[in-house]
Amino acid sequence: MTMPLPEERDRRAARRLWITFALLVAAIAVVAFVIAGDIGRNRAIATTRARAEDAGTLALAILRGELEKQRALPVILARDPDVRAALVDGDRQALDSKLEAIARETRAAVIYVLGKDGITIAASNWREPTSFVGNDYAFRDYFSAAVSGGAAEQFALGTVSKRPGLYITSRVDDGETALGVIVVKVEFDQVEADWRALGGQTFVVDKRGVVLLSTFADWRFRIEEALASQTAADIRQSLQFGAAPLTLLPLQREGEIVRGTGAVAGAHIASRIPIPTTDWRLEVLLPVDQAIRDQRAELQTLIALLLMPGAALGALALRRRQVNLARRSAEARIKDELERRVAERTAALAGANERLVEEMAERTRAQERLSDAREELAKANRLATLGQVTAGVAHEINQPLAAMRTYAENARAFLERTDAASVDGALGKIVRLTERIGTITDTLRGFARRGGGPLGPVDLREAIDGALMILDAALRQAGVTPVVPALTPPVSVLARPVELEQVLVNLMRNAIEAMAQRRNGQAPRLAISIATEAEYVEIAIVDNGPGLDAEALAALFTPFRTTKSRGLGLGLVISHDIVAAFGGTLNAASRPGEGSTFTISLKRAS
Repeated sequence: MTMPLPEERDRRAARRLWITFALLVAAIAVVAFVIAGDIGRNRAIATTRARAEDAGTLALAILRGELEKQRALPVILARDPDVRAALVDGDRQALDSKLEAIARETRAAVIYVLGKDGITIAASNWREPTSFVGNDYAFRDYFSAAVSGGAAEQFALGTVSKRPGLYITSRVDDGETALGVIVVKVEFDQVEADWRALGGQTFVVDKRGVVLLSTFADWRFRIEEALASQTAADIRQSLQFGAAPLTLLPLQREGEIVRGTGAVAGAHIASRIPIPTTDWRLEVLLPVDQAIRDQRAELQTLIALLLMPGAALGALALRRRQVNLARRSAEARIKDELERRVAERTAALAGANERLVEEMAERTRAQERLSDAREELAKANRLATLGQVTAGVAHEINQPLAAMRTYAENARAFLERTDAASVDGALGKIVRLTERIGTITDTLRGFARRGGGPLGPVDLREAIDGALMILDAALRQAGVTPVVPALTPPVSVLARPVELEQVLVNLMRNAIEAMAQRRNGQAPRLAISIATEAEYVEIAIVDNGPGLDAEALAALFTPFRTTKSRGLGLGLVISHDIVAAFGGTLNAASRPGEGSTFTISLKRAS
């Protein structure tokens, strides 16, 4: 006999292993599906039982509410003087109208008064063809029970209306003498309609098992269990339920499951509750077949979803086990090769890390140099602006110096004439002129300082006044009188004072230079407006210069792009960066021939 080759033995062993694995998975799946079906059925029954109990509690509350409302009515009417008067040959027609009004207000089916002989003397339906007036109801149990016991209740089918209802009675007494009986009939059509909204089937049976109320009309006056022949004969003779056949309900009870046939075919869960103050019982039936199917399907689907990954993982584990032996011989070589490559890669990563650290340090130094360069550029921009306003500032200082010389000469002449008052006046004017010169030089010195430091509240009025002081000579020379808001109360923004003044000077100087190029003959107009919001403040600088076209407006904040013949194209770029560093924005809007508007938006300082 030829021995199989090792490869063939391995293949046969693997095949047997796969067959065993498949059978095991199938067995586990069958057992799991059976258990899941059982659990699903139990869960569905428990859930439906809880729903049935809740529905029964609600249905009982609806029924008791109607019963308690109507039970008080005959007791109250039995004490009514009009009822007593009618029973002692009073005005019975007036009592008919009164009972009619009371029945309409209380939604009672009918209210009527029986004499002590059982004949109706007044009724709320006296206008109707089926009026009870004159009918003899002495045969009714509710009459005889009320005469003997003072009050009674009986559920019965109406002999005239052929409609079922609960008859609630109370005896009318005059001292020790019984005058008659007041009867209130309650019909439960609305109660049954409310029960239908709860779902399933709801019905009420009396102590003999006869169905009195039901959401399924065909069940009314059927019985749960067969009645004794004498009991059935007594019920038919009393006409309590008319000619009802008293057939069995189409229900079969199997423990906690109730199975129905016909219109209520299928399995149901029942919840039975005794009705207090009566010998009735209320029962709610909820269908459970669909709930069982849904729960079983849900759990079996869950089992399938869990088994499929498990089977897949098991198959994968088997597959890995089969290839594991084949891999072991190659893993040694791969391990050696991998260790060599790891060592090379580690060395390469170490060198790359050193270069990255060096590049990061160099980038940090470059950022610092760039920041210093930007600050120096901003300072250069301020100095360039100072250079442009130097001539105007010199003119402003020369005027008070010339005036000071005149006042000094006058003071000498007044001194020679010993005119002390005039000398004092001339010296006071000299002092004020020196203060004026000091204010101008302080403003220029502050504007030339290097910016920096943390952001803080800056009064907008002070910043605008400082910028206007620097540009005072240029404004006078251009014939421009700026329109400035009052700013009452004061408004503050988060910024640095010197840099904010620099931005305002740049924008207003650009506006002055732009208005000098206008050709429409209009007077130059420069307006500053302030708009405050909850968190931001907008400063708008508006001129009526020649404006900008779309191309120039798009490149407005691009370095070294300018519309001026002698400009560098850096002023607006620097202003934009300063505002951005404040956490704000600088935007421009313009149309050719209509002027330009530059809007600074800054955070409002509390």
